[in-house]
Amino acid sequence: MSYPVLKGASYILVHTPDMIVQNGSTCNVERATNPDSDFLKEISNHIRSYNDVVNYMPNQVYIGNNRPEELKNLTMPWCNEKTGGTRLGKLGEIMPQDEFFALMQMCDAFDLVKLSEEFVSIVKTKIENNYPELSAFVGKLKGDNIEDGLELINNHIAEALYHEGKLVGYIKRAHDVDLNLNAHTMLENLVVKASGVLSCVHLLRSSKINALDIDYVIECSEEACGDINQRGGGNFAKSIAEIAGFNNATGSDTRGFCAAPTHALIQAAALVKSGIYKNIVVVAGGASAKLGMNAKDHIKKGLPVLEDVVGGFAILVSENDGVNPIIRTDLVGKHNVGTGSSPQAVMTALITSGLDRANLKITDVDVFSVEMQNPDITKPAGAGDVPEANYKMIGALAVKRGDMEKKDLKEFVANKGLPGWAPTQGHIPSGVPYIGFAIDDLSTGDKNRAMIVGKGSLFLGRMTNLFDGVSFVIERNNGVSEETNTVSKEEIKKIIAQSLKKLALDMIEE
Repeated sequence: MSYPVLKGASYILVHTPDMIVQNGSTCNVERATNPDSDFLKEISNHIRSYNDVVNYMPNQVYIGNNRPEELKNLTMPWCNEKTGGTRLGKLGEIMPQDEFFALMQMCDAFDLVKLSEEFVSIVKTKIENNYPELSAFVGKLKGDNIEDGLELINNHIAEALYHEGKLVGYIKRAHDVDLNLNAHTMLENLVVKASGVLSCVHLLRSSKINALDIDYVIECSEEACGDINQRGGGNFAKSIAEIAGFNNATGSDTRGFCAAPTHALIQAAALVKSGIYKNIVVVAGGASAKLGMNAKDHIKKGLPVLEDVVGGFAILVSENDGVNPIIRTDLVGKHNVGTGSSPQAVMTALITSGLDRANLKITDVDVFSVEMQNPDITKPAGAGDVPEANYKMIGALAVKRGDMEKKDLKEFVANKGLPGWAPTQGHIPSGVPYIGFAIDDLSTGDKNRAMIVGKGSLFLGRMTNLFDGVSFVIERNNGVSEETNTVSKEEIKKIIAQSLKKLALDMIEE
């Protein structure tokens, strides 16, 4: 089979310190229910600087400057360790908040984002210097008189944009009465769009593909855009493609909570393998609602607020080039409706159903990428080390199947697993953070097979109590090979010519 390949990946973070307090769901709920709480008075004293965020090792891993394995040698909590870092990474960057506000205005198609003249005068040059790819949209950066901003914010007509504690702009509601287009929702949607655009910019840089060669875009974040008549109708994908310069592409959105990126990658692989499209970008912007989500627990334990970045990623799925890792479309695992929601049933369905079709053992996989959430964030919040818990379950399943001995379980977790490094942005940690490393590991590195596992909590939508999950296998590319049972174009022409010749002779004889 000629399988599709993973041809490129990018990962971006946006440091958003003021947005934690002003726009994150935890602080918003606290203001509404307990406006005089000690938490709201204290939180600003626990927010990290941009330099601290850049020098935080898990963030450097996320943008590709460090390997995940390096975290094993770092003493926890990692936020107390002083490590070197840079804004730009091999796979992306860590963007500061002021430039992100400017990017949000550049992505605004309906004149909803208002920024002060002073703010724009400072940030515009930064955008021009750092993102020449977006030069066609720099003209949308314009300053306004924002004196009426506070009144609009207090009347819930606008959502505030603060930078370094100062009001620098706001986002207006897009409709007078439609809650789906209120100011807060428009802010969340513009955050998704802008972080998705930034991810695409870096994908173009790292993969060296021409923007005009992209045929299709699948957006797979956890937000949904629409109005009162078609709530969640979309389309983030096409709106991101427009700014990123994918002028020959169309696209659509895929939703599945945390599992959506893996669903989207499987869809992309199928579309490429079928020949419908040649180059597909799977992209996801980040979730402003999750900023500071576990801030109360972090502050109680004397830690900084660690959920202080918006995440994003973009992954390029293309036709087999004989070089990059292949997606084994025949080795997909899935959690069926009738599987059940016990941890053992879920893990069995996701891990073994695909492997069994190729008579592979669990130990035949070199790396498993599961929910790669940063334990620095989750452990203080009481959720434990999520990746480690997943690896222990996979290892236990391998023992139960007879793929390895029980005594090898600890070694399995150490060798087949990775420490988590991704921010807790829901869909962002779910399987996909490793793909950027996998492209190298399965081409120039020493790995031959990896599995990407995405899991989702469908009960959050209050429509079902079912669990969700899908997985797929990536393998080293041994060169482009065609379908063994297919016939070449020349052979088809020869068969047609012979048939026509025979038909003509038969007609003459009659």
